[in-house]
Amino acid sequence: MKKLKLIIAGLILFASANTMQAQVSVNVNLGRPPAWGPIGYSAVDYYYLPDIQAYYDIRATQFIYFGGGKWIRSRNLPNQYRNYNLYNGYKVVLNDYHGSSPYRNFSNHKVKYYKGYKGKAQKSIGSNRINSNKEFKSNGNKGNANKGGKGNAGHGNGKH
Repeated sequence: MKKLKLIIAGLILFASANTMQAQVSVNVNLGRPPAWGPIGYSAVDYYYLPDIQAYYDIRATQFIYFGGGKWIRSRNLPNQYRNYNLYNGYKVVLNDYHGSSPYRNFSNHKVKYYKGYKGKAQKSIGSNRINSNKEFKSNGNKGNANKGGKGNAGHGNGKH
């Protein structure tokens, strides 16, 4: 009887250990590329945005930009880029970098991917619904035209 209880207890421990392992692997893969990200890159940690010389951390869903003498991580772009359209801007996929400081290669990225850089054509994962709004196009407001919001098109509202 004792052997049977030990075997059952062992099986329960084994099953629960496998369940915990599965939960860990699910939690690791939570970072999803944003709707404005380019199609076709699933195992990527960072984008470099040459037009604004900033990075985007896909896993942390944060922009990384230089300001005030240091690199800043924020869910939003800095105020000076509140009108920047992420759907239209070129994204350099950094598939050769792993770690938490892609800006360590900034001096190379800045030269290789200069402002205005365009590599091969990109299609965004999602659609830019705001650009199809007639009121948006006519008044030039980058925010929610129906609510008269200050424009951020879902990003860069200037809050840090």
